Amino acid sequence: MLNARLLKLPTASHQHRHEHHQIVVGIRGEAELSVDGTGAHLDTWKAFVVPTDARHDYRGDDRNYVLVINLDPLAPAINTPAHADYERMMRVFEKPRTLQMDTRLQGLVQFAAGEFDRAPDHITLQQHLAASILYSMADRISDRQSLSMNRNSVSPEAIRRYILNNLHRKISVEDLAGEACLSVSRFHAVFREVAGITPHQFLLQTRLDKAADLLTTTSLSVSEISYRTGFSSHSALTNALRKYRGTTPSRLQLCKDVA
Repeated sequence: MLNARLLKLPTASHQHRHEHHQIVVGIRGEAELSVDGTGAHLDTWKAFVVPTDARHDYRGDDRNYVLVINLDPLAPAINTPAHADYERMMRVFEKPRTLQMDTRLQGLVQFAAGEFDRAPDHITLQQHLAASILYSMADRISDRQSLSMNRNSVSPEAIRRYILNNLHRKISVEDLAGEACLSVSRFHAVFREVAGITPHQFLLQTRLDKAADLLTTTSLSVSEISYRTGFSSHSALTNALRKYRGTTPSRLQLCKDVA
């Protein structure tokens, strides 16, 4: 069983429970929900997951409309481990949760709501749209959980040590991802989450930090420092320092001489 409908929540609080999983998605206005003691404020950018048998109450403002998607807990996708979608789908209903929708998902939900309103008796269309929303949400929940699990496997300091140990040669994001034992796309997402900048920006920053250090503490030539820090030439290092640090090799060397 997979069905969905648009409805208006009452302004007075109501409590009940049911034997199916449910997702309540904000379409218009606002609403308040509480599931087994977990509260949520629902607006047009949020959805709330209600697992089967969870006792919940709800009330909405006088403008609210929500899209309610119901799913049978015995459906193969969430009840049969051998099903191709089981691992991804079972995570959706493992606990009550609020899902903050991104722009694409919110756009899909609003489009679906418009189609529900346009064709209120087209059950097949509604089921397909509800399934699209459900799978889109499952993907996002799974991706966020995977991102959370991978955070501990990425250490910016460990990546910095790898870069410094290989600073003289060309280093790619693929090399850094391999050091963390992650795919390139996963490494990029996790590293940005952990460090606040992209792997490429971190690599360039590490190269410039080392180059600036050598320029201010040694008598090495700019060409030698360029080679040691992985820049292709004297001019490449000069351009990078000017663009990202607002200085030049000669200015940094002057600071050394003044000191």
